[in-house]
Amino acid sequence: MRQAVSIGVPACFNQKARLEIQADAACVDLRSRCPYFYEFGCKLAPLCDKSIGLLLAYAFRIRYKEVLHKAHTTAFAAASKFLMLLTKEETYMYEAAQSSMAAFKKWRMGGPRLQRASILGRKRKLAE
Repeated sequence: MRQAVSIGVPACFNQKARLEIQADAACVDLRSRCPYFYEFGCKLAPLCDKSIGLLLAYAFRIRYKEVLHKAHTTAFAAASKFLMLLTKEETYMYEAAQSSMAAFKKWRMGGPRLQRASILGRKRKLAE
C-alpha cells in the first residue's frame, strides 16, 4: 500500500512472451518458461499486473481445446513429444482426459449397457 516495494514482471510474462502467446498459444512451449505457468500467474496477477489474468484466460482457453483433442486422438509416440510442451496443470488435464476416454471406451465395448437399480426390484407392502 505504501509502494515501498516494486515487483517486476517475470520473464515468462514479459512482452515477448505475451506476443508469442497471442500469436499462437497452442504452439508455445510454456513448460520451458515456467512449469506452473497458470498457478504462478494467478498468484502474481493481483500483485503486479492485472493484464496477466487476461493473458492466462486467453492461453488456457486456446490450449484447453488442443490438449483435449490430442488426448483423445493422438498415438503414444506423438503424445510424448506433445507432453513436453505442456505445463503441470495441462499435463494433469491431459491425463484426466485420457483416463476418461479409456473408461468410456471400456464401457462402450463391454458389459451390460443398462443396469437395473436395486431399488426397482422391491415390491411395495400392501396396506391392510
